[in-house]
Amino acid sequence: MIEIRDHQKALLVLGCPQVPTQTAAAMYLAYKLRNAGIRPVIAANPAARMLMKYADPEKHYIDELHDLDKMIGDLVEKRQEFSLCFVFVHNDSGLSYAASMNIILNGGVVIPVIFGKEIESLKEGINFECSVISGRAEHNPKPLINAMESGIKWDA
Repeated sequence: MIEIRDHQKALLVLGCPQVPTQTAAAMYLAYKLRNAGIRPVIAANPAARMLMKYADPEKHYIDELHDLDKMIGDLVEKRQEFSLCFVFVHNDSGLSYAASMNIILNGGVVIPVIFGKEIESLKEGINFECSVISGRAEHNPKPLINAMESGIKWDA
């Protein structure tokens, strides 16, 4: 069980939204984090950012949407800080983002959220110590949502 209750905010990193599940799963994770008293902050590429913006136009679940490259720069320059980060991974680029966040957050909790068709090979590509959430979800987000529900301790 992944313990998250000691964090004030969480960074959700979203790359290319090629796999439809990413938007629904990220929105659900933001909803669950907010209900747990943790402020979700999204850093995403332009397409993923627009999908999240229009999925939550009144900002019920997401207060902040950031450009992913700018956020990485802000983290490196210490203009932003996070102790909890979820990185959505469905390809090698996602693995690179997860590894980068692990280095940049230096001691923060980085949780790869692995989904799509190739979850086993992607899990093998994780080269740092971490807890992983994974579900074989491409069009239907339910397997990934089930993994979030069973893998994260949501209450005290």
